[in-house]
Amino acid sequence: MNNYIEKNILPLVTKPITYLGNEVNAVHKTPDADMIRFAFAFPDTYEVGMSHLGMKILYGILNEQKDIWCERVFAPWVDMEEQLRIHNLPLYALESMTPLKDYDFVGFTLQYEMSFSNILNMLELGHITLLAKDRQEEEPFVMAGGPCAYNPEPLADFIDIFVIGEAEEVILEIMDAYRGFKKTDGNRTDFLKIAAKIEGVYVPSFYETTYDDATGIIIDFKPTVSEAPEKIKKQFITDLDAAYYPDKIVMSYTETVHDRISFEIFRGCGRGCRFCQAGMIYRPTRERSIPTIQEKIKALIEATGYDEISLSSLSSGDYSKIEALINTLVKEYDGEQVGLSLPSLRIDSLSIDMLEQIQKVRKTGLTLAPEAGSQRMRDVINKGVTEENLLDTVRTAFEKGWGHVKLYFMIGLPGETLEDVSGIAALGQKTVDEYYKIDREIRNKNLKVVLSAASFVPKAFTPFQWMGQNTQQEFKDKQNHLKSKIKDRKISFSYHDSSVSYLEAVFARGDRRLGAVLLKAHEKGCRFDGWGEYFDFEKWMEAFTEADIDPDFYALRTRDYDEILPWEFIDTGVRKDYLIAEHKKSLEALTTPFCREHCSNCGIMEFKEGWKCNDQNTVSV
Repeated sequence: MNNYIEKNILPLVTKPITYLGNEVNAVHKTPDADMIRFAFAFPDTYEVGMSHLGMKILYGILNEQKDIWCERVFAPWVDMEEQLRIHNLPLYALESMTPLKDYDFVGFTLQYEMSFSNILNMLELGHITLLAKDRQEEEPFVMAGGPCAYNPEPLADFIDIFVIGEAEEVILEIMDAYRGFKKTDGNRTDFLKIAAKIEGVYVPSFYETTYDDATGIIIDFKPTVSEAPEKIKKQFITDLDAAYYPDKIVMSYTETVHDRISFEIFRGCGRGCRFCQAGMIYRPTRERSIPTIQEKIKALIEATGYDEISLSSLSSGDYSKIEALINTLVKEYDGEQVGLSLPSLRIDSLSIDMLEQIQKVRKTGLTLAPEAGSQRMRDVINKGVTEENLLDTVRTAFEKGWGHVKLYFMIGLPGETLEDVSGIAALGQKTVDEYYKIDREIRNKNLKVVLSAASFVPKAFTPFQWMGQNTQQEFKDKQNHLKSKIKDRKISFSYHDSSVSYLEAVFARGDRRLGAVLLKAHEKGCRFDGWGEYFDFEKWMEAFTEADIDPDFYALRTRDYDEILPWEFIDTGVRKDYLIAEHKKSLEALTTPFCREHCSNCGIMEFKEGWKCNDQNTVSV
């Protein structure tokens, strides 16, 4: 198949190099009957997937086992998909070009709800039966993990095994169980029962959900076999210094989205932003020591030749010894022109010294996330930073020669008003004003301020998991309002398609009934829904109609605290009563002192003269 593809297909597609494999540091093995074959599947393009750190870690871990060969497969772009279908050829993994159907495991990473349709497309292209219940004995076990697996239910019909939490240890437990299973005469169900007993493993076929006929909400969720636990406990690595980290990574022959060394300095976040799922599910905070970071980065630079290191985490500025780490790395690589970047700095943790140290090697754009345009909304989401923090930081950056600043915000946060939205434009203008306060001999010659406004999507395991999302029209009105408030030509504005955010909200808090919608959408040709040129909202709406499912039920509806949520069988270590308490605090932040003395139920932002409180979520004028 290799020669046929190279001669007859690759000349007809864009970026043929992304379908060939054979990159530097790619792993090649000679398979035998005892070898476990694992295809790590990223449900997006090669350029996106090759930037994913989790893939690099698991690729290395699995391939260190002599009897396991882990290979990579990515969602083929539409021109490659067309050629595979025309020639009736299966989707294959890069290292050996073996069809997906011939592996023992195909494991998907779930980074984004809008890639779910690509999973179905990749399975079909790989000649694997879509529905897990219909798979034959010789077909691969389809696995999935990653942040979207914290609500696995929308994909329950298609996935055999979910891994909940950090997979470095549990993936080897599953592989060890499979080694033993291969020596028996057991069937697929037998192995799934073995896997279900491993902590952190969820086998959806061993659970059943009961819904209320009148309301549609879940009234019962329970296991159907003794091997399946009632609660799935998330897995996490306790000691990052002792945890596996690759000393070499596969080097792409083409540019990827993040074409640099990405080194994870710590996991978790203790800040408690109420909108942030990652900050909740990746707890507790765990750090790598500076000597470990130095050692691993040195090995990666020697193995790859990259000249930029990204110190990654949820909030790199919160690393307990961040200034010492930066001083150490800058000193070590100053003469080699190796640049440092900190992609996830908090506004209040960015010191002048860090700015100066990073600039010594290479100046890059500065990205900060105020998240909301008003202090009231920042209090609602528990952001913990002020306008003064932001302006102090950008002022320092401009003094040190920065000229490009990107500010991330969200619109549609609970209780948000147009006045709060206007605050985003005002903050952008104040950022520009800070630039012009700097002496022209000192400041950068070119100024660019980018305001990026994502549409808020309530997520599982956050204090906002009970909240309804804004409607698409509300998002559009707020986007247009914000655009009208931006007057300075130095400010540019980008925002998300509200219909994409709507669907993201549906699947982020959906249940397994959405499997029927996914299947219908796949049949209509939906894929690459995160790419604007291929997203077709009308096809999705047709799929919901044909499946007799109302998407508003999942996206727009506010839930009661006592409702059984589709993901509640997962134990993340964050208690439900804590999330409820945080949600109530957010409501208190929305109300006036007058309201706080009363019920705080309605979330009224400004109690005006002549209004009457009805004590039951409403106000009479």
